[in-house]
Amino acid sequence: MSGFHLNEVWKVFEGDGIKTTAIKNVNLTLEPGDFVSIVGPSGSGKSTLLSLIGTLDTPTSGEILYGGKKVSEYSANKLADFRFEEIGFIFQQFHLIPTLTALENVMSPLLGRKVPYNKKERAIEMLEQVGLHNKLDALPSQLSGGQQQRVAIARALVHEPKWLLADEPTGNLDSETGESIFSLLTTLNKEKNCGVIFVTHDQKLADRARMQIKMKDGEMVSAHA
Repeated sequence: MSGFHLNEVWKVFEGDGIKTTAIKNVNLTLEPGDFVSIVGPSGSGKSTLLSLIGTLDTPTSGEILYGGKKVSEYSANKLADFRFEEIGFIFQQFHLIPTLTALENVMSPLLGRKVPYNKKERAIEMLEQVGLHNKLDALPSQLSGGQQQRVAIARALVHEPKWLLADEPTGNLDSETGESIFSLLTTLNKEKNCGVIFVTHDQKLADRARMQIKMKDGEMVSAHA
């Protein structure tokens, strides 16, 4: 298994002649199986940092290495393969396809991919793992917010990635449902040794991670266990 290493990473956005520095000189090492929270005020660079780690965005300068290899130098096709093989993404807004059932949503990342297992069986297994074995044929509109987030987690897990990256995974949920989602992430981390990195505004959840990264004005002001 592989970890991430960020070396002097900066991210600057430019538009209408204005430069905005979202990330400043971040140096960070994340080991396989880590359980990491990223906290800080709105606009502090939390989601940008997560996007850079997950290769959804590229740094303006600096290096991001995974298993010692510079992912920022990968071609578009190689990056797509890397994300598919290594990373599962979970978003606050769920991003489920409204016309597809829960089962079809979970299978969607596998479409067009050659995999050494039965796609439908794997998707059913993932939905069972998140407690939705009786909702396979339900559309997103027929599911509660917590159930939709569970479908999104099952979709992120369907190819058994080494890392789960979650941006405010409990942000749209009530506290009880959010707790059950957090417990699910904790279980996956312990039982599958799946690394978890999550952005949150909930300090109580952040404090329960094994490592906490605090961001302010684009800088990493602390990272401690």
